[in-house]
Amino acid sequence: MFITAHCFRHCIQGVGSTSWHTRDCPRGRSKRCRPVCASRALPALRATQDRTETAAKLTVASNGDAPVYCYIASSPFKNDYLERVLNARVYEAAVETPLDNAPLLSRRLGRRVLLKREDLQPVFSFKIRGAYNMIALTDMSQYEGGVVAASAGNHAQGVALSAQLLGLRATIVMPCTTPSIKVNAVHQRGAEAVLHGDTFDDAQAHALALAAERGALFVPPFDHPDIIAGQGTIALEILRKHPGPIEAIFVPVGGGGLIAGIAVVVKRLRPEIRIIGVEPFDADAMYQSLQASQRVRLAQVGVFADGVAVKEVGTETFRLCRDLVDEVIRVENDEICAAIKDMFEDTRSILEPAGALAIAGLKRYAQRNMDTSTSTSNSTSSSSSSSNSSSSGTLIAIASGANTNFDRLRHVSERAEIGEHREAVLAVRIPERPGAFRAMMNALGPGANITEFNYRYASPEVAHVFVGLSVSDRRGAAAAISKLAAQGFVATDLTDNEMAKLHLRHCVGGMGGPHFAPAHEIVYRFEFPERPGALARFLNGLRGWNITLFHYRNHGSDVGRVLVGLQVPPLERSTFLEFVERLGYAYVDETQNIAYRMFLRLGDTP
Repeated sequence: MFITAHCFRHCIQGVGSTSWHTRDCPRGRSKRCRPVCASRALPALRATQDRTETAAKLTVASNGDAPVYCYIASSPFKNDYLERVLNARVYEAAVETPLDNAPLLSRRLGRRVLLKREDLQPVFSFKIRGAYNMIALTDMSQYEGGVVAASAGNHAQGVALSAQLLGLRATIVMPCTTPSIKVNAVHQRGAEAVLHGDTFDDAQAHALALAAERGALFVPPFDHPDIIAGQGTIALEILRKHPGPIEAIFVPVGGGGLIAGIAVVVKRLRPEIRIIGVEPFDADAMYQSLQASQRVRLAQVGVFADGVAVKEVGTETFRLCRDLVDEVIRVENDEICAAIKDMFEDTRSILEPAGALAIAGLKRYAQRNMDTSTSTSNSTSSSSSSSNSSSSGTLIAIASGANTNFDRLRHVSERAEIGEHREAVLAVRIPERPGAFRAMMNALGPGANITEFNYRYASPEVAHVFVGLSVSDRRGAAAAISKLAAQGFVATDLTDNEMAKLHLRHCVGGMGGPHFAPAHEIVYRFEFPERPGALARFLNGLRGWNITLFHYRNHGSDVGRVLVGLQVPPLERSTFLEFVERLGYAYVDETQNIAYRMFLRLGDTP
């Protein structure tokens, strides 16, 4: 039994309050609480571990008053992070966010999954907690210049709103590359936005100089005890709302403030719960730092998950994470896109990439545990039944933010299926002759659902086709390649090829080869009802003419759109037009389109 069994369930109702004195235990439990708490306030991580060493991991220098709650008073270690979290001032600005079920994701993973909805904060991010807590606990009479921060993202919104609520002047220094939507958001909160430099480091250096010049309080994004404590209130809410078994809490990691705050609370009160950080492969400063046992500064970071694009984690956050975080999982950007889709399917809400990071890590963890047997008492077998999920403990992910740019959604939807292993991308070599496309489709089988089909004539002997396929899991690509090989087609898996996914799929085309007369090529744009097998039926209708260009992409619309080029000799044009009319699909003749003539038609530039 942990401390929560006696005290936490009662005291937690007063988070941020000072209504209970150390000598006035709620419900008259003082005699019972003190001995229990004195012996159990700090987790026995190992039977031989020195309790003083454990205390040091959870302690920070503080000038705070005597602890308020009975179980803290009973502990020999005062002024630690748990005290800071319990006394944090966050709810004057932040809201207590729900812990929502994710039924669709839970069913797929065979585990109960809950989402801590920090995207529902007033600034659509958890950052308001730490920012407000630090500013509210500071004697601002010493800072005539108000507050200054450097950020191009969620921290900027948190500081701006905090200052607005407290009636303070706020200055946010942002890189010159910051999108106007984020600059305007700062202005709307009544803060001054100063654009300086091309990078965050440039902006932060200027912010520090500005704070010194104006006599303002500099509010860092993560590396401060009050910032960490403010974020730690998330853990208190989780433990109160879900007192049952929890296997792991997944936390996105940038500079480390959020995961440090959650870890100091959870490892103090429920040490059996695993704290797992999640980072992108291209922004893994915490992962590398923990591996090296010292802070590592990255030369560069990826910016897709810009909310965690940090080159170096904080000094204090690293100290805490080194001792309290169980592991850090890294994920691909495609997995983040898939996690954004998962969130939308379960909640109809859209997260920013960094906001969905924890969900991506949770999924990778659950899949890993399905694939391998574990020896711990909480582990599951490879079965994904619901009974196993309840015995293994709940998995909780922090949905940390929803400040995404609308124009980013196109990329997210494009990559989500690959990240979920629901789409495979192949390059297929087929003979350059009429009927070859149809033969390739037949080789894939009647159940094949083509999501993308790109091709341009380049040789009279061989054609290379860029094909996207719907698959059920990561083994689908290998199965499709085997089917094609059985019919004599050579295919290459490009599912994990970044150049192919980012660029090649949009570049397949060109002027065509020099081996046919351009006058024989005509180009038509067709629309047909989008349903499984529709593309195969369309190709079957085109038999008799050689296809020289083909572009198709299923974007989830109810209408399939195809641009197709065919070699149709002049004497066969009337026959072709009769065929098109019988086909019954909407069409447009694009042969004279200026864009086609400039970029796709050899020797006929206008």
